[in-house]
Amino acid sequence: MPLSLHQIDAFTNRPFAGNPAAVCLLEREMDAAWMQSVAAEMNLSETAFLLPRDDGFGLRWFTPEVEVELCGHATLASAHFLWSERHLEPKAVARFHTQSGLLTATQRDGWIELDFPATPATPGPAPAGMAAALGCAPVAVAKSAYDYLVEVGQESEVRALEPDFRALRVVNARGVIVTAVGNSGQYDFVSRFFGPAVGIDEDPVTGSAHCVLGPYWQERLGKSSFLAHQASARGGDVRVEVRGDRVLLGGQAVTVTRGELL
Repeated sequence: MPLSLHQIDAFTNRPFAGNPAAVCLLEREMDAAWMQSVAAEMNLSETAFLLPRDDGFGLRWFTPEVEVELCGHATLASAHFLWSERHLEPKAVARFHTQSGLLTATQRDGWIELDFPATPATPGPAPAGMAAALGCAPVAVAKSAYDYLVEVGQESEVRALEPDFRALRVVNARGVIVTAVGNSGQYDFVSRFFGPAVGIDEDPVTGSAHCVLGPYWQERLGKSSFLAHQASARGGDVRVEVRGDRVLLGGQAVTVTRGELL
């Protein structure tokens, strides 16, 4: 029987911006090799697989090359899918059972709010060759459970980066977040995310990276709520609120295509 397979742009309120994710609603457990093949066919930064269960939905995420433990934009896309396709009532809480534990999503004032674990970064040395591969001079370097975080001095430096992705691929991490405080007054901080090691040279908008960025900028800016911008070519805005060991991520989403996997 055909399976629902939709493409949804996350962290945007208009089509062809933000970060596209495929969302597939399963009817039964499927093996990881099959899901990996579907994700490779979709060739998006992540494909999400939802499996209904009594207390919510199982949720797994795959890049074109590997399964990942945490993904923000494909979770946002999954929540949008469930509400827009009427698998959940508008006021219902979306509950996702994942490798990173229980994640929830709610709707508020036209935005979707995700409740994610904070993944704070610990200061440390940059691995050999990383700064050269990025083409920047770091102000600070730290490492989270998944990614390196690199702070640079100016928002313009973040926007102008043209990394050597082949050289960056050898960095032993899911990805590298480059960030700076916002200089324009519109955003509290900006960032970009590079993940060639998992098959994504640049991720357009990375929700899970803001689980690192929120605690990082909380310490530096002395506040807990932010409006952030990921400065990729597609770009996207993320509302971030740090609450202890959790981070609330706010974003919007738009369905671009509705289809079936035969």
